[in-house]
Amino acid sequence: MPVKPSSEDELHREKEGESFGVQVETRDIFTEDSLDPVYQVKARILNDALQEIGMGKYQWYLFIVAGFGWLSDNLWPIVTSLILTPVVNEFNVLGPWLKLAQNIGLLVGAAFWGVSSDVWGRRWAFNITLGMTGLFAIAAGGSMNYVALCSLSAVWSVGVGGNLPVDSAVFLEFIPASHQYLLTVLSIWWAFGQLLGSLVAWPLLANYSCPTTVPPSPCPRSSNEGWRYFLFTMGGLMILLWVIRFFVFNLYESPKYLMGRGRDEQAVEVVHKVAAYNGKTSNLTLEDLQRAGKLADATVDDNVLMDMSALAAVRRQMGIFSNSRVKSLFATRKMAWSTTILIILWAFIGLAFPLYNSFVTYFLASRGANFGDSSTYITYRNQVILSVVGVPGALMAGYFVELPYLGRRGTLAIFTVLTGVFILASTTARTSNALLGWNCGYSYTSNVMYGVLYALSPELFPTKDRGTGNAIVATANRIFGVMAPIIALYANLATSVPIWISGAIFIVSGFIALLLPFEPRGHASL
Repeated sequence: MPVKPSSEDELHREKEGESFGVQVETRDIFTEDSLDPVYQVKARILNDALQEIGMGKYQWYLFIVAGFGWLSDNLWPIVTSLILTPVVNEFNVLGPWLKLAQNIGLLVGAAFWGVSSDVWGRRWAFNITLGMTGLFAIAAGGSMNYVALCSLSAVWSVGVGGNLPVDSAVFLEFIPASHQYLLTVLSIWWAFGQLLGSLVAWPLLANYSCPTTVPPSPCPRSSNEGWRYFLFTMGGLMILLWVIRFFVFNLYESPKYLMGRGRDEQAVEVVHKVAAYNGKTSNLTLEDLQRAGKLADATVDDNVLMDMSALAAVRRQMGIFSNSRVKSLFATRKMAWSTTILIILWAFIGLAFPLYNSFVTYFLASRGANFGDSSTYITYRNQVILSVVGVPGALMAGYFVELPYLGRRGTLAIFTVLTGVFILASTTARTSNALLGWNCGYSYTSNVMYGVLYALSPELFPTKDRGTGNAIVATANRIFGVMAPIIALYANLATSVPIWISGAIFIVSGFIALLLPFEPRGHASL
């Protein structure tokens, strides 16, 4: 008996017979039926339309302004790491409280902005986060005490926490499938964030901070204004980037968001605006989406149609952790294994990365004191060197993931293990230059690792459950990120204990990455 073709296959063949001329067909790693066939068919049509337009001026400009979010995501954890030593010296407090406040803000921000972008649209969240970060960072520069600084750090981190969830969605929803690899290349901005923070911190903190001494000596505010100048500068930069996003670049609302809310006519209009911006034309029409809805709807019971209201969007987002939606990520043994491994990877790396970066500056300074070169200038000079080394790592990530026999999984495993190895090796350094050399290795491998991890995770979830999967792994990452400073509160800040713990976790995580059952290299996402 012949099998009746699905409405999606029927419509897709129909479109291929028209004038789209698409060279790359978007498809999932998983081939299971979607919970919402109407959405899936329309999403494929929109993807084909974007592929027809190709990678043009609009997408390249978006690559830049979306990159601001990656820059911010790495810059601000680095900022708190860089100011940790002068803040501890001035207020005579426990440094991990500052990191704890920051990580709580990141957790809240990831959850809040993820929900708001699906309720009010991508544009609002995309345009607000950088401005919010800059405003409260500038305010934090005027903090009179440690409590005020920690509180404002938590608030600015709410803005930072929304960057990657929102910006990655915006970017992926506008680029053609043939250029989806650019999601990995976007991590170059992540490396630039670290480099930028280190370059600005070098003159400010080196020239306007109390010297690090063993044992600590008194550090009045009048001799320690550098970290405040640093916050004013970085906050001002965020305001500048916000101005570019809000007033210079005109972000159109995501066509997939509009289509998902039942606003097909506006979704088609956006696709044509992007085409016109790129100097091209699109063959997409409103009738294409309407016909897709009718064809797919023929296979769906009338009672299962999606509610497009704002209230329904809120309910869907608040229900991402509901039993039925989580179950679909564990529907088969292979999917369950893949999802579990991803959760573990994000959780472990979410603990190891901030545990190391939060205290490496203090560790370098204290070790420098033992080596006889503890000047603040040398400490931040070394931080700049580490940041420069990380930039090519972000670029090479895009190359490694496309290599046969290596791919995403192999690249992630190898460079995660190497990251841990370099961290552990750094504790054996007996000279300042040896310590710097080991940490240069860490900077390179960690940038490759993160570039792959940010791109790999969305690819390993089926389309219908990608939002749920991304929310779960992001939550695991932020929760364990909150744990990092709590652990450090009970460790001696001047010892290498946090460094040892971080290195061991990275090595274990690298071997865990080898257990991933799927390799998404060569597949385009719907």
